Amino acid sequence: VQLQASGGGLVQPGGSLRLSCAASGFTFRIYAGAWFRQAPGKEREFVAAISWNGGTIDYADSVRGRFTISSDNAKNTVSLQMNSLKPEDTAVYYCAGDRLYRAGRSNYNYWGQGTQVTVSS
Repeated sequence: VQLQASGGGLVQPGGSLRLSCAASGFTFRIYAGAWFRQAPGKEREFVAAISWNGGTIDYADSVRGRFTISSDNAKNTVSLQMNSLKPEDTAVYYCAGDRLYRAGRSNYNYWGQGTQVTVSS
């Protein structure tokens, strides 16, 4: 089982980025997916989660209304569209997957390697 996160980069405040998490060894058709992030000197924190059928979605208060999580069963990916980015969104973003929907809890069984997002002018 492997998760590969991509799409990070440098963007100006107010800009947008789209992160993608590709899975191999399992399918998001029956697995839940989530995104977490970790800023320098801070603990990893929950960003967004989506259940296997997309019927349940949760967001951290800090990103609600700006970020959108989605899944594409045909491509076996979970994506995070990030709009109106702020400097405080700067972090390494990690995708996670699990057979169970764990919402904001961090005990997902599978984790990707992380992708850096830097929001700076």
